[in-house]
Amino acid sequence: MTDETKTDTNKPTAVEAARPGADVTFPFDRMTVDQFRKRFPRARWSDSRQAWFVPGRTAPQRFTRWLAELEAEADAFADAKGRDAFEFDPIESAYLEVGRAGFRIKTPFSRTVVEKLREIRYSRWDGEMKLWHVPFRSFQELRDRWPEIEQAARRNEPQERRRRAEERKGTEEEAKSKARAAERKRRRYPVASDALPPIGRVVAVQYGLVVFEEVTGELVDPEVVAEFYPGVTDDHVWGVWRKPTLEELVHAWPSKAAALEKAEWWPPTIEELRPARRIASRRSAKRQD
Repeated sequence: MTDETKTDTNKPTAVEAARPGADVTFPFDRMTVDQFRKRFPRARWSDSRQAWFVPGRTAPQRFTRWLAELEAEADAFADAKGRDAFEFDPIESAYLEVGRAGFRIKTPFSRTVVEKLREIRYSRWDGEMKLWHVPFRSFQELRDRWPEIEQAARRNEPQERRRRAEERKGTEEEAKSKARAAERKRRRYPVASDALPPIGRVVAVQYGLVVFEEVTGELVDPEVVAEFYPGVTDDHVWGVWRKPTLEELVHAWPSKAAALEKAEWWPPTIEELRPARRIASRRSAKRQD
C-alpha cells in the first residue's frame, strides 16, 4: 500500500466499529484504488485488518456489484483485443466459425480436441448445438493449440477413420486391437494381492475410472495377459469392475495427489473426475430423452 493510500489508516473508534458496513479487499493497483475511492468516498483503509471498511447496511452488495462492473469492463476490453488480433491474423479452418461473442468450434469427436479445448480459459461445451464456444479474449490460447486441434480433427473425420481401418485389415495391428477390445469386454483387471483396491468406490486404472465389485482371488497367468497388462506377476489376482454411475462420480472425493509411478490403481484427481462426470451426465440425459 502506498503512502497516498495510507491517509485512511487511522483505526476506527468503537463507535465507528459498531457501524454497519463490511471489510472488503481486492487486488491492489493504483488505478483500481482510485476507482474504488471515487465509488466509495466514505471507505477507510485499516492497517490492523488489512482491508477497506465500506460503511452502510448494503455495503457487501454494492461492493460486489462494483467488482462485477470492473470485471465486465475488463472482459469487454479483452474481447475487443482478441477480436482485433483475430482480424489481423485469422485462423482459416472449416472447423471454426466466428460468432458475436467469440468462436464456435465443431469437429468430429477426438479426445485430443476435447483435452486441448478444456485447457483454454472460458471455453465451454454447448450440448444442444454440439459445439464448443471460445470467447474472443481467449484467442491467443486458442491459436497456440489450434495446430494440434485441427490435426486431431482431420484424423477423426469419418473417411479418414475408414481409410485407416482399411489399411489395418488383416494386419498384426488389427489383430492386437481386437484382442485388446475383447479383453476389456471381460471387465476384469489384475491387482496385486497385497494392494487390493477398495470395493464399491470410484478408482482410476489404465482404462479410466471404474468401480471394483469384487476381487475373485483367481490368480492371473502372466504369460497369457502380459501383452495387455505389462508388469503383471504371479501374485496378481483378478478384480471385476464396472463403469461408475453419475451419482458415484459426483460423490467421489477427488485426490489432491497425482498417481504414483507404476501404480496399478489410484484415487482419481479432479482432472480425471471432471470429464468422466460430463460424459456420464450426457449419457444420463440421453437416456431420459
